[in-house]
Amino acid sequence: MQAIVQTCAQWLREGRSVGVATVVATWGSSPCPVGSKLAFTLDYRMVGSVSGGCVEGAVVEAGLETLSTGRPQLLSFGVADETAFEVIGLACGGQIEVFVEPISLTLCAFWERALARQTPAAAVTIIDGPPTLLGGRLLLDADGEASSLSDAHLRQQLGAAAQDAIHSGASRQVTLTSSGGEALRAFIEVIAPPTTLIIVGAVHIAMALTVLAKALGYRVIVIDPRSAFASQERFPHADQIIVAHPSSALKEESLTPQTAVVVLGHDAKLDDPALRIALNSPAFYVGALGGQKTRQARRERLLKLGLSEAQLDRLCAPIGLPIGARTPEEIAVAILAQIIAVRNDKLH
Repeated sequence: MQAIVQTCAQWLREGRSVGVATVVATWGSSPCPVGSKLAFTLDYRMVGSVSGGCVEGAVVEAGLETLSTGRPQLLSFGVADETAFEVIGLACGGQIEVFVEPISLTLCAFWERALARQTPAAAVTIIDGPPTLLGGRLLLDADGEASSLSDAHLRQQLGAAAQDAIHSGASRQVTLTSSGGEALRAFIEVIAPPTTLIIVGAVHIAMALTVLAKALGYRVIVIDPRSAFASQERFPHADQIIVAHPSSALKEESLTPQTAVVVLGHDAKLDDPALRIALNSPAFYVGALGGQKTRQARRERLLKLGLSEAQLDRLCAPIGLPIGARTPEEIAVAILAQIIAVRNDKLH
């Protein structure tokens, strides 16, 4: 999302009219998840995707109409939809709803602020209802609440629904009623901080892992007390390089449920302090290199450091999915695949 937001902001600063299409519901085997975006301009500049290419043409055509009229639209596509078939169709067999609307610098600034912070936010948009309310919005973040809606009763409902969605961490649709009794649907988009990957040990595997993680939009921090290893030249893609011992660089309070910690030092003096802190934290993933003998010795050391058996059972070691990886690049792929599996609760 960050690349899309940055591009939209640039287009708007250039004086272009910009629209965005957002997937607000999916059924079946849809190609893009809820929240996926496609931004576009009147001169056919595009960034992002809402269908992997299946219905992009129809979405952009509707979007150009929206930019011309200023009226948002809710679009539906599915395998039985003739319009979808005309533009190749959803070959996956799924169905999607896409909301198309013009956007402003104010909304872009909210997105940028939400993505830069380490606290979640929510953008609530009325996607179905009376024309006078369609596209009405409420924005909620650490700065408070802002809304384009004059209906105080509706604002109160949307604010409460946004708080619930933020607490659950999932975007969703809600059905509401205005103070005038008009039924409507709103899409609540939860904007969560990016997943942070902390790599302890600036080894060759870490270099490959940084590149792959950045391609997936992760924020990457590399920690190693050896300045010759933890350098900008070796890690040009890292968001932050900390040349310090993990015991001082890692803080439990900075590790959140959006944090993955990968320990690659293969040196107990570096690894053990990092693992003690990470396994005491709410980080959703903690993994470490090491064969059977290394794992058993490490477990005994960490138990002596006060970690419980349950905490040690959280540790993914040997690190990475068992794909027969041999090279640093292949091992990096295996590690990132395991992180994704744990994140999506698909590791059994």
